[in-house]
Amino acid sequence: MCLLISIVLYASFAYNLVRTEATKLVLLYISLFVLAYILKKSAGFNFGFLVLASVIIRLVFLPAIPNLSQDFYRFIWDGRMLFEGYNPYLHLPESFIKNGEFPIAQAKELYDGMGKLSASHFTNYPPINQLCFYIAALFSGKSITGAAITMRLIIIAADIGTLYFGKKLLEALKLPSSRIWWYILNPFIIIELTGNLHFEGVMIFFLIWSLYLLHSGKWQWAAVVLACSISVKLIPLMFLPIFYWWFTPTSLRPRSVTTPSEENIKQKKWIPEKSAFIKLVGFYTIVLVTTIILFIPFFSMEFVNNYAETVGLWFNNFEFNASIYYLAREIGYAITGYNEIKIIGRILPIVALLIILGFAFFKKNSTIPKLTSSILIAFTCYLFLSTTVHPWYLATLVALCLFTNYRFPIVWSLVIILSYLAYLSIGTADKSENLWIIAIEYSIVFFAFIWEVILKKKIKI
Repeated sequence: MCLLISIVLYASFAYNLVRTEATKLVLLYISLFVLAYILKKSAGFNFGFLVLASVIIRLVFLPAIPNLSQDFYRFIWDGRMLFEGYNPYLHLPESFIKNGEFPIAQAKELYDGMGKLSASHFTNYPPINQLCFYIAALFSGKSITGAAITMRLIIIAADIGTLYFGKKLLEALKLPSSRIWWYILNPFIIIELTGNLHFEGVMIFFLIWSLYLLHSGKWQWAAVVLACSISVKLIPLMFLPIFYWWFTPTSLRPRSVTTPSEENIKQKKWIPEKSAFIKLVGFYTIVLVTTIILFIPFFSMEFVNNYAETVGLWFNNFEFNASIYYLAREIGYAITGYNEIKIIGRILPIVALLIILGFAFFKKNSTIPKLTSSILIAFTCYLFLSTTVHPWYLATLVALCLFTNYRFPIVWSLVIILSYLAYLSIGTADKSENLWIIAIEYSIVFFAFIWEVILKKKIKI
């Protein structure tokens, strides 16, 4: 019964909801969270049933056109550009349309769907993401719905992969494997990834797979798979420094162990310093070289300039659902009377980088729970300091928290729905967000974060 009700509500969400219907949006979202909790509890250890339920729920969205995001129109555009032999990193959709050129099928419809903001900037989606777009173009012909179905099947397959490797990693760490359902059955994950066609799900699949390989001692393959994750979304690139202590001998050698022995080496309690350094350098080299190889088919100096320009815009031009940045912006207004995003947007990433380096060099991330905890907190701080925090950015936090004792990302995945209420005012004369709603969202998130990370340190679930 719980599964049946969930299917009905997800169908309503997918086919009978406009994002400006605030009350319906929030009530559906909260109801789905309650049902997901009941479903997980009532199913108990019936793993097969929950797998089937998670797949059926995702298939409800299969032919649906996303109603909370228009990014998928750009995905289809990029995929069709590749299919027609164009390098998507070198051409603006806007330049074609303004010149009366239509290089791909349904160019005008896709241009109108993606919106002026996306159409006026170069694409910033890495090569494996572009491959997914190309596959959609290959199998969908001239059908927008067909492209959405193809991309959705890729994302569903990635979630099944995350379920598989996530469960195996939890079992290897001797943690409750039932934790994986807080990701797989999470309505936020289902709606934002499967529903709205965001490829964080594919990135997370590669990231969790990489962590599993790393824990299994297959660090070379872990590096290759991590590079694949970076080549879907650049986010894991910022995690690289945090892997430092995994390979250094200090992190693997207890104080009581002073001399090498066959047993200590086998149990990773002692690693010769030279060997550890070689593995560290080797890991970073494999990640970077593999990433570069994946970008090579698109490489040119024009590509480098366009890509750097587009990535830079996220720090200096765009602002949405921010927290600390909005406070800094108000201080800037009070002092100068202007929006100082150009200055603040340069300072906050530096602060975020220092925090990441702090976790990299001052916290010994020698186990997967310690490693994922550091990545989780560092990335959370990065989002707190960002000028733009789209809802789907939180998917990485939800996945990583499963391997830690922190649950604040689950709380954030619930209250993030409030950020969509900003769309009620965007499109009006002032085109501004309702900062009171944003304040409510972050008050809850900061309370949960401070309680778990600072006041309670760790909480047993």
